[in-house]
This record gives sequence, structure tokens and C-alpha cells, in this order.
Amino acid sequence: MKYGTRLRRGWRWVREHYESLLYLLVVALLLLAIFKPEIQLKQRVHNYLLLADVSQSMNAEDVTLNGKPVSRMVYMRHLMRKLVENSPCGTYFSLGVFAAEDAALLISPLETCANYDIIVDAIEHLEWRMSWRGNSRISFGVKGAAKIFDSLNTPARLLFFTDGDEAPKVNAINKLKLDDVQIGEHIVFVGIGGTEDVAIPRYNSNNKWVGYWSSDTKENSAGAVGVTYNDTSKDDPDPEVASAEYDRYLSKLDEDYLKELAGEISGQYVRGEDRPDFYAFVQKQKPVASFVTAYSLRWVYLVLALLLILAGYWPYVRQWRRSKTA
Repeated sequence: MKYGTRLRRGWRWVREHYESLLYLLVVALLLLAIFKPEIQLKQRVHNYLLLADVSQSMNAEDVTLNGKPVSRMVYMRHLMRKLVENSPCGTYFSLGVFAAEDAALLISPLETCANYDIIVDAIEHLEWRMSWRGNSRISFGVKGAAKIFDSLNTPARLLFFTDGDEAPKVNAINKLKLDDVQIGEHIVFVGIGGTEDVAIPRYNSNNKWVGYWSSDTKENSAGAVGVTYNDTSKDDPDPEVASAEYDRYLSKLDEDYLKELAGEISGQYVRGEDRPDFYAFVQKQKPVASFVTAYSLRWVYLVLALLLILAGYWPYVRQWRRSKTA
């Protein structure tokens, strides 16, 4: 009996002071929205490592963007930027470059929404002068990417943007075995370029076009072993170029080779195209990393506060409805 009496008294007190209680709860929710708008949750998230091929073959113009011919490098940057733009908050991106026989990390994983400008700015500055040598050995690049994975200390989905044009060309002698690559399932080769042979433009160290790469001599070819692009002494007056159209070094997207590499390491291959199918393919990749992510609850607090304010007027609404039906 005593318990029932106390319960009835408590309920009577609540009914008499419900407006004050509602407004106290509203104030509490508003304070939470101001001082505690986020909570930390650990969950599986998308973590992409964008690896850009910056060898000079990526300067070949055999793709179109908005109806205009552009270089593979420009097209690659566009695809990367769109991936970042289309990714929801909570997605992480890191950026690296591949050249010669190795890969280098430019930025560590950053959350998309909080660091959008930084990520996009880094992508926009990708160019061929980041390359440190003239070789292009993609299989070695895979090994280099494995080292980057170790430095990230967290799993990532590697999107390797490349035209697949190796120099020197792969043969039975110089082919690198990838049996010991442990990250193959996390690698997606993204093919950039056209399927028809085109000449590769050559630029001097000031990024001025001077002609096309020659294929007649090892020293002047786009895949020359040991060529250092930032050696300004080779630009006085300008680096040598092909003397005639038949003498130009030709390049195209080598899809067969990229598919072969993907099969060898149990990875994947996809054609990099500015189409919804490509972006959907990337977004459908299984999340591989776990991050502690901040989630905003401000909108939850504000919505609840609004509902409580509206609830304060409910008795008046009931009274008005009764008067209308009386």
C-alpha cells in the first residue's frame, strides 16, 4: 500500500510540474548539443590508399574528359578527386606515388570531411616531376606498396592507378616473382589510358613541352634505366627528342599485363573511367580498417529538444480538441 501511495503521489507531482520538467530536459539537451556534440565509436571503415603512377608515360594524351583530350595524369587526378568527393564522412584516404621500382607515401590516412581540402590539394599537385628515375617497374611497385602498408599500421584498400606500361618491358629474365606478397587481396589495379599506341610527350625540367620521347636509343627512351628527370644539365639547351614520327616511343594501356599481375597476387583489376560503374565498384569494396571515429549527436539532441517543447503544448491541444467536440 505504501509503495502504491508513493507512486500515485509521485505521478501527481509529475503531472503538476511536467512543464518545468520538460523545459529542464530541453535545457539539458541544448547544453549537451553545445558541450558534448560527439561520441567516439570504433567501427569498420573504408580506408583507401591512392597510389599514383607518375612515370612520364602518364603524360600521354589518349583519354577524354568533358569532351576534350587530356593526359592520363590529368584523368587520373580527376578520378581520384571524384572518389574523395563521393565518399561519405568517416572514409579515410592516404596518398602515395609510384616511379621506377618503388613507391613513396605522401600523406597518411586522413578522414575525408575533416581534411577534404588537404587531400584534394595533394591530388591536384601530382605530376611527372615527382618521379625520381625513368624506369617503370610495376611489379617492383607492388613490393614498395607492401612496405607502405607496414608503415600505415592499419589495413587499407590499395587503388594502384597506372597505365601498366612497364619500361624496360617485362620478359622471362627480368620478371619479378610476387609469391611472397601478402597484401594482394587488398590491391586493385586501376587501368588508366587508351588501347591504341600513342606517343609520349617529353618535357624539360621547367615542365615545358619540347617534343616526344625517342625509342631509338636506350638513353633517350621513356623507359631508360637510370634516367633522372630532375637533372637540369640534360635540359641545356633541351633534352633529346624523337626526330621523326616513326621514331617516337609508343605507349598504351596494357590491360592484359595488369590483369595478369592481379591474378598473380589474388588482387583485382578495374578500368578507370569517369562513369558511375567505376565509383560504385570502389564504394562496394569491403571495409578493411577499424578506426575510432567521432560521430555528431548534435542533431539528435536538437530534435529531442524540439519534440519536448512541442510536448509541452500537448495538454492545450487536447483541451482545444475537447472544446471543439463538445
